[in-house]
Formats: sequence, C-alpha cells, structure tokens
Amino acid sequence: MDVAARQNMGNVMFATGWDERSVLFHALVKGQWQNYRLPKASHAFEQAWQTEWMRIREVETEHYLMDIHAMFYELQPLAFEDHIWGVKPICQHLRMIPDYCSFRGLFAAGGNETTPNEDNNAVVGQPQSGIWFGKTDDLWSWGKPQGWGGPWRNDMVTAGKPSDPFLFTGFDKKMLHLVAEKAASVEIEIDFLGNGTWVKYETVKLSGGEYHPVIFPEGFSAHWCRLTPSASCKMTAEFMFT
Repeated sequence: MDVAARQNMGNVMFATGWDERSVLFHALVKGQWQNYRLPKASHAFEQAWQTEWMRIREVETEHYLMDIHAMFYELQPLAFEDHIWGVKPICQHLRMIPDYCSFRGLFAAGGNETTPNEDNNAVVGQPQSGIWFGKTDDLWSWGKPQGWGGPWRNDMVTAGKPSDPFLFTGFDKKMLHLVAEKAASVEIEIDFLGNGTWVKYETVKLSGGEYHPVIFPEGFSAHWCRLTPSASCKMTAEFMFT
C-alpha cells in the first residue's frame, strides 16, 4: 500500500499491505526483509477503491506516522539492534484520510467524507477537499486503539514453523482465539525486548475442532507475539485487542 524510507537514517525501508487475516508490515533491514503483522481497526477499508489511502509520512522531525486500516501508529524511521520495535498504536478512526502532512506547525489531514464516488453523488465537492487542521497531539484523543487480526485464518500451518510476529503493545486488554482441525499444541512466545529475543509465555493444548480462548492479564504487554504449532494442520489464530 505504501513504501517509506530515509536514506540518511539507517537505510531502513518500510512497506505496508493487508490480507484477510491482518495488516501486513514489512521492514527491509540490511538487505533482508522482516515480516510483521498488525491489527485492523475496521473492515470499512477492505474495498478496491480504498486500498491506496494508507500512508507513512514524516510529520515531525525524524518521526513517522503510519495510517492503515483505520489505525494511526507511531513509527521510527530506523531499526534498533537491527529489529523493528518502535511501533505503537495511537488511535483508531473512521475518517477517510487520503493523505496527511505537517503544514506551518499544524497537522493537516485530507478527507473524502463527502465526495463523488463514480458520480453516485454529483452535488458534493472534490476529493481531498475536506481538510482538517490540528496538532499531531490531537490524534491521541481521536479514539482508543482497538483492533483484531492474526497470523492464520483456516490456514495450513507447518509443525515447528513460527508465525509472523504480531504487534502486542499499546492495547489494554488482549485475548487470542484458537482453533485447530486436529489435536495439536501451540506455543505462545513473546519478544518483550523487541530485538528478536523470543521467550516462551505459554503452551496451549488444542483438541481437534474445539475452540480455545487465551485471555492475557490486563495491562500485560510486549513488543511482539508469535505462535508455533506442534503439528501440521489447518489452524486459525486471531487476536482481539480492546
């Protein structure tokens, strides 16, 4: 959906996208792609004509904002210890924001709330005409970060192969929904340092076809979370954050 980088700060390139499971977030660090996943805050953006409106922009000096699937994130334009852990959700929103930038000390966000869509409503204004001006700090009051998503949705998983890391910070309450087509266990690992150091949190045993929820302690947080199955089978894993 978008690609962003600063040549003079670590040469890290970020790329975003999405699939039916979650938001896709990639970082090119020293010539190697690192793959991550982020939650979605809305399904309203899963339309063909809305896929371009997901941006990464430098709105403060050496400070990125990323907007994708109705969630704003803080994002640093460099890697720490060759890993990405400067990702933090700011807010969720329902505003259609084609683009945004800094303008004379203000934060300016375009808007498409009342614009023609293939001439269905010809009496309203031009695209990106509903510009909103405020401060970057205002975003923290737009809406509490909430979302959902996961690494697997009725997918064939491979025994011993970890999932993509899923964002696990910036949300108050977290739970995980798990279903496997046959008996298997799933090891939940967290990276609380953000540098690729994975430690075991819990091993969940699943019966074939039965649903199993995992509720994390309120306020519990880490930079990333990943799942490793013990068996090759069809499995679903989806996080819910509120």
